[in-house]
Amino acid sequence: MSEVIAFDVNETLLDLSALDPLFDDLLGSASIRPAWFAQALQLAFVGGLTRSYSDFSTVQAAALSMVAARSGRTLTSHDVDAVIGAMRMLPPHEDVREALGLLARARVRLVALTNSPLATAEAQLAHAGIDSYFEAIVSADEVRALKPHPSVYRAAARRCGVRIDQVRLVAAHSWDVSGALASGARAAFVARAGAVPSPLGPAPDLVATDLRTLADEIIRRDTGTVAV
Repeated sequence: MSEVIAFDVNETLLDLSALDPLFDDLLGSASIRPAWFAQALQLAFVGGLTRSYSDFSTVQAAALSMVAARSGRTLTSHDVDAVIGAMRMLPPHEDVREALGLLARARVRLVALTNSPLATAEAQLAHAGIDSYFEAIVSADEVRALKPHPSVYRAAARRCGVRIDQVRLVAAHSWDVSGALASGARAAFVARAGAVPSPLGPAPDLVATDLRTLADEIIRRDTGTVAV
């Protein structure tokens, strides 16, 4: 049984599509926003493989310059700061508050586990109005490695005083789920926008298209009770 549910933050809890008007204004198309975030993840993964650490906000800023250059645009430092600052003011997905409420009423321990620096994550969850659901926010910055490095998931277990196999990650990213499973944690995948888990390696034992359904299953499987 999992004793701690560790929620990824960006895209799992918070809706990055709120940035689309900013990308439309600065880069000429909201369609560049997903490419930017994918580029940021690529830079993060390369940093992990080459053992060259940069915090996730720095990575996002670098990725923004890259996608701007590919689009033939030049961004000022003010433009970059506007996008990185807007990351602190994202709304939650529509299913988030209900799902977190169900888990809280079932007395499930919840933590946020994010690649974002701690100050950013604190601002994000407070702005979204969901910070009170979490007993802790664990930032990858604390171990100077970004998910999916195993040290990040193990940091969540240490913070909560449990074994790694007593942690279940909830994420909308297949790479994050794979990282959690490789570290010895359990995982649940929320298939937002048609996303699918990786066909390589261990598979998450819980998959759902929305967090409400996932919360129901977590409560049933991990606590043996029914959501109310």
